[in-house]
Amino acid sequence: MRLGAAPEWGLGEGGDDRTGTTWAVLPADVPTDESGLRTALAVTLHRYDGDDTGEVVLGSGQGAFTVRVSGTLDEIRRRPHTPTFDPVLAGTLPGSDGEPLPTPAAPFPLTFSLVRRPDGRLRLRCDHALSHVCPAVAEQLARHVAHVCGQVATEPQTPAAAVELFDDGERRRIVRLGSSAAVPQTPASTVHEAFAAVAADAPDAVAVSDEDLELTYGQLDHLADVFAANLQAQGIRAGDRVGVCLDRSAELVAVLLGVLKADATYVPVDPAYPAERIAYTMENTAARLLVTRLGEPAAQDACRRVTPEQLLDDLAFEATPTGLGGTDTAYVIHTSGSTGRPKGVAVPHGNVLSLVQAAGAELELGAGDVWTLFHSSAFDFSVWEMWGCLLTGGRLVTVPHFTARDPEQFRELLLANGVTVLNQTPSALANLLSAQYADLPVRLVILGGEPLDARMLLPWFDAYPQERCRVVNMFGITETTVHVTAQPVTRDLALGATRSVGRPLPGWHVYVLDSAGRLLPPGAVGEICVGGAGVAQGYVGRPDLTTERFLPDPYNGGRMYRSGDRGRLRPDGALEHLGRIDDQVKIRGFRIELDEIRSVLLESGSVRAAAVVVRSPDSSGANGARIDAYVALDGGDVAAVRAHAAAVLPDYMVPATVTEVGALPLTASGKVDVAKLPAPRITTRSDPDDRPTADDAMAARLQELWSELLGFPIGLDDDFFEAGGNSVVAVKSSAVMRAEGMPTLRLRQFYRHPTIRQVVAALKAAEA
Repeated sequence: MRLGAAPEWGLGEGGDDRTGTTWAVLPADVPTDESGLRTALAVTLHRYDGDDTGEVVLGSGQGAFTVRVSGTLDEIRRRPHTPTFDPVLAGTLPGSDGEPLPTPAAPFPLTFSLVRRPDGRLRLRCDHALSHVCPAVAEQLARHVAHVCGQVATEPQTPAAAVELFDDGERRRIVRLGSSAAVPQTPASTVHEAFAAVAADAPDAVAVSDEDLELTYGQLDHLADVFAANLQAQGIRAGDRVGVCLDRSAELVAVLLGVLKADATYVPVDPAYPAERIAYTMENTAARLLVTRLGEPAAQDACRRVTPEQLLDDLAFEATPTGLGGTDTAYVIHTSGSTGRPKGVAVPHGNVLSLVQAAGAELELGAGDVWTLFHSSAFDFSVWEMWGCLLTGGRLVTVPHFTARDPEQFRELLLANGVTVLNQTPSALANLLSAQYADLPVRLVILGGEPLDARMLLPWFDAYPQERCRVVNMFGITETTVHVTAQPVTRDLALGATRSVGRPLPGWHVYVLDSAGRLLPPGAVGEICVGGAGVAQGYVGRPDLTTERFLPDPYNGGRMYRSGDRGRLRPDGALEHLGRIDDQVKIRGFRIELDEIRSVLLESGSVRAAAVVVRSPDSSGANGARIDAYVALDGGDVAAVRAHAAAVLPDYMVPATVTEVGALPLTASGKVDVAKLPAPRITTRSDPDDRPTADDAMAARLQELWSELLGFPIGLDDDFFEAGGNSVVAVKSSAVMRAEGMPTLRLRQFYRHPTIRQVVAALKAAEA
């Protein structure tokens, strides 16, 4: 801690007895890990050399220690807004009986003054600048300092790590601040029981639809029964895990429901994943079966495969009670893992039911709502989209892969189906804002999956006043069942650029803890931990990591999850999210451990060392985020390294660039010095100086635009996606072209014609 020590001068024998006027502030780095707190809090000055390289000796006798002064008072006055130190601690010499005069108007956000009264008691005064510290926080800090001083006085040798900031009463108040009411109970104990109740009430209401198929609740219930019967005929028993690797469709929803009706656990896998990742997911979960239409499995994939058609024999099915309940696993979804392999998070039925009950009441969801299944079933947002819709009686519209990435097509789908509840990551909503969106029937937008810069919503609020469409930002984690908190977002909040993600849902609890696991007061930054109804069972096959991240909840009972996210509670109970403690990032809503990418790169036989960084080539934030890799090679080339990564990692984790370096630059502590890494080198197939003919304005503009979006020169025959582009950047390109009155390709066609020359040819053919 950097302490601004404000001792007294000129108060020696025969000196003036005044206190509080002849003081100076000496910023000193005080070690908070000293075994005795009296040492750390002493403010008696014994020696000061008087220049900016001087030393301050705090304490006395064997308890004294020396710290170096990091500035002079004159220097501080010249830099009044520089955060040179944390709170100023001012004190009087022992034995002084004077009262402090009013603290001078020093440019310090927070000042504590201590004086000994004639009766021997200490008086504590706290002065604060309203521009930095609100009265409630100042009062809280004063209480904490007084409580710490009491412990120091009675037990001076208490280790700093054992000191309590507050008493039991305040601890209970802080816990209540981050806690919520109990989640409403439901008669059902499993997801499929809850669905069956909805289907029984409204069997003829449309439940789910895709481009080719529409199923009512009764039809979906029956089809899921058929899948369940056939899964049991395939040998699936209660508690078994079944992989499901299908495109978003009504059929996918029926298969997932059928797995649950067979009393099994579904393990969703995106069909776009590389074969090796699919094989690992099945191996990691010991899945008994994989339902898919994919072709030949990877060599290491030992999981038996069946197609949905093989599960359609009209077998008699009657659900038989097996004792399955809310604590049994409903699904296992994988997230990125720092060891080079994804982690499987096991989530029980009861968590999903609690989520729907809690958020359903908060958001006023009901049978009149139309939702989209926009996200991959391997992304936990899909859990909320599917069961949030179907367990509240809504209609679910599945969104094809390319439609989800093309804002114009997605807008057409929203209009055609009358969608009222829209779930999006901020990155996906930014894409939609590039299309014409003012005529949508949406009444509720739920944002989640990645941090939100609410200022991006200002154009949305121009088209959709709050009374017409509600916007809610939700913070959540896969390990705590999708959502944890909810923050209604208004135009005023967007203008204020708030970091608040709101208060916890009913049944969820949030705490902010320090590195030693101690509860922190409102305003203090620490690690966000989540307890309550959404905490998952743990990581499949990783008892060590489960023990490390899932801990007993000492405040509300049960278990809590250490999120690795930084944040703080506000005095009003809202949580502010302030980023990550580690190197984990989110890109397009996907949680990514950079160490997983690094580990995969190192598995390539020629890579000696590797580093992975995330950059934004422009100011577009999450939309422009790009993964760049750096490798030191022992033979081989970067193209082979990137090809290896593409064969193992999902597309959103494959580095856009791989740059060879002789050696990775390191800091003094042996870590990669990111600032000294060179600019990424892009290998292109064609000469970027190869220019289109003078009369081909479309090709010239495309070359200029792609080079600007990708951050380096692009030739006419360079593959947009091989050069680091992705669907987000492709959408940006189309939006700019459309705004300039130029024709554009659908995203699906963009993938088929990925070079400038091919795009221009396709557009001219379409015009002809």
